[in-house]
Amino acid sequence: MKAAVITFPGSNCDRDCLRALEEIPGCEADSVWHADQDLAGYDLIVLPGGFSYGDYLRSGAIARFSPVMAALKREADRGVTILGICNGFQVLLEAGLLPGAMRRNQSLKFVCKPCELVVDRADSRFSSRFQEGQTLQVPVAHGEGNYYCDDETLKRLHGEGQVVFRYADNPNGSVADIAGITNETGNVLGMMPHPERATRARLGSVDGAEIFGAIFDFVSAGGKS
Repeated sequence: MKAAVITFPGSNCDRDCLRALEEIPGCEADSVWHADQDLAGYDLIVLPGGFSYGDYLRSGAIARFSPVMAALKREADRGVTILGICNGFQVLLEAGLLPGAMRRNQSLKFVCKPCELVVDRADSRFSSRFQEGQTLQVPVAHGEGNYYCDDETLKRLHGEGQVVFRYADNPNGSVADIAGITNETGNVLGMMPHPERATRARLGSVDGAEIFGAIFDFVSAGGKS
């Protein structure tokens, strides 16, 4: 599997993502600068966490105009696997690749702590190593992680099986406890928790590694990318 991790000005979890991917035998991971305009040939493209462009205007609002985003949209349309983590999720929302929007946490405070997730779907390319209803330990670290969408969109998300991860104990006020959703075709996932921070036992959990591993399984099995 060949993976790309995009770095925007202000990204701070890109190296963590690279390390998590490089620890998968058979995975080659490249760092891609936001000004690059070619993402062809990658099986997985990751938008990492951080504070792209200092989170000015809104989180992800400026990053959506980076040159690399046109290439990202082309690859998404081709079915390439896209994973947006925390700020990466916010960028995907701002770019219209996922429905909904992010608001300030309900507490109006930055939240950084271990978090329990519930697997809502175990048949996606991101969650196939888990069982439906299984709980995972993956940390969160954000100030604007309160996912919101209107009732019609929420009904569609549930009806189309686009909710992959939910919070067992909602840390930010997200509607319907949503922690991670996909697009309609299932190849783009945005999630606020940080799987790259849960890849070793000494970090408190290896559940994040299994998310990356599920993607590797999908690609290795011939999943189109």
